[in-house]
Amino acid sequence: MSVVIDLDRERQERPKPSIDALTGLTQDDIQQVNQTIIDRMESPVILIPQVAGHIIAAGGKRLRPMLTLAGARMCGYEGDRHIGLAACVEFIHTATLLHDDVVDASDLRRGAASANAVWGNKSSVLVGDFLFSRAFELMVEDGNLDVLRILSQASSIIAEGEVLQLVTANDTETTEEDYLEVIRSKTAKLFAAAAEIGAVVADRPEDEWQALDAFGHNLGMAFQLVDDVLDYSARQATLGKAVGDDFREGKITLPVVLAFNAADGNEKTFWRRTLEDLEQKKGDFRRAVTMLEKSGALAASMERARDFGARARQALEPFPDCDIKSALAEAVEFAIHRSY
Repeated sequence: MSVVIDLDRERQERPKPSIDALTGLTQDDIQQVNQTIIDRMESPVILIPQVAGHIIAAGGKRLRPMLTLAGARMCGYEGDRHIGLAACVEFIHTATLLHDDVVDASDLRRGAASANAVWGNKSSVLVGDFLFSRAFELMVEDGNLDVLRILSQASSIIAEGEVLQLVTANDTETTEEDYLEVIRSKTAKLFAAAAEIGAVVADRPEDEWQALDAFGHNLGMAFQLVDDVLDYSARQATLGKAVGDDFREGKITLPVVLAFNAADGNEKTFWRRTLEDLEQKKGDFRRAVTMLEKSGALAASMERARDFGARARQALEPFPDCDIKSALAEAVEFAIHRSY
């Protein structure tokens, strides 16, 4: 039985997790964040708001800024510093998306044409740089050195993760630990930082900073591993990007690492031809999916995602029970059981 069927059955057997509760509880704050984003992406250079607005208007879950908002509220914060910092987190995330699409030569983002497909690579890179700069302006305006340290460190680690991914690109000998280090840096670090600064602005003890950092980190790891699986099992209209992009670009993700480790000689030759040499022909993607299912690599990747999800839920234990804590726990379930 394929992992796609297994995932569908899981969704049918339990109430469908969502981030609706988290969205509802942070709705007023997220509206202010959206307005801050609109205000701060303005520039007399008209191309900047055009490109930035294109990717921001394309939607997205706003999950990372919601972690900042929810974390602050769960810690009892009643001010408004978390608004600017949540916008800062979204600017960092959007900048990385603009850069990623150039590096990956992607034509689709969130179900629409990517910015680089519309305006070209140069514009996308430069507007990404602009958004990074805006993010640092917001950090400085907040005036808290711990916030500046956490978010600036996250930005540099994200960049390191992107470079590390380039180093491991098209390398079928990549180990599981090497790959997990890539996603710790390029994905999980921003989740962790976004959650942690919620406790920082609330002036909570450092053990609560660490708890929210652990929550965000493990949520981010689970989120990315599910992304890896969806690229080989989702429907393009649902996922919002071209299914099979990772395969076509020769990206080494956890399902591939696990399948390669379990492969026989002929199968390893297939992976090297398609991912290292990028010699792909009609039917290769379907064959890759079949091999991933047969080896159990997709199911094993989902099992690791569930493990990170369990760690994320455990990290919330120090906080008193409340609606926001429950919504964050459900967000973990959503990250694991989502189809997009």
